[in-house]
Amino acid sequence: MLREETVFGPIFSRRLGSSLGINLLPTQGKICNFDCIYCECGWNADGRGDSRIPTAEEVRSALEAKLLELKDKGTRIDSITFSGDGEPTLNPEFARIIDDTLALRDCYCPGAKVSVLSNSTRVHLPEVFEALCKVDNPIMKIDAPTDELAARINRPAPGYSVSRIVEALARFKGDFILQTMFLRSPDFDSSSDEVLLPWMDIVRKLHPREVMVYTLDRPAPSEGLSKFSVEEMTELVKPLIEEGFKIQIKG
Repeated sequence: MLREETVFGPIFSRRLGSSLGINLLPTQGKICNFDCIYCECGWNADGRGDSRIPTAEEVRSALEAKLLELKDKGTRIDSITFSGDGEPTLNPEFARIIDDTLALRDCYCPGAKVSVLSNSTRVHLPEVFEALCKVDNPIMKIDAPTDELAARINRPAPGYSVSRIVEALARFKGDFILQTMFLRSPDFDSSSDEVLLPWMDIVRKLHPREVMVYTLDRPAPSEGLSKFSVEEMTELVKPLIEEGFKIQIKG
């Protein structure tokens, strides 16, 4: 399910409402330092036909044209959302693009939020962290609490370290949203004690302003995956809810 435009939508997002998407990666390919078993864009190996990354100027031009169109139509958007075909912070002009987007948002749709869906792998870079601090919703992913478990579900590029991610996310001082996929596979079960209990400890340590817990909604490249119900996920995160954490649960 590759996005064929740099700016796409708006589409309805389970978590963000009416969302105008921005894809900072190839429109006919996929570039990511994760290769998640559940990724709706498919495996990395199947998305290498296009490697051209849009420039900051191209993104700004496409976004301004789309915002003008939506304004003329009277179309409301709740979020301008960086997602797309892979990890958005891999675009080398990410920081400049964020600045451009905030300026365009303020001009054409000041009521909309700017959101970034990221796998958190580049938060340790100063320019990426500073850009993420400017947006309304830095939505940062941790699916698994250990490197070994992350290798089963996220299949990250070499060098990935959960402890380094946690250390980097701590710099937000809680002013971010933590996003976690809950699913079962032959090798991974979000409800197992080895996954759930240390993940909850990470939540307690980072104390994000909100936690987004969600499950499978679209076809995945890996076979044998199963989703959780909202009721199951609610029960699993009940200890955190009772401790006062704000948790958004989407089936």
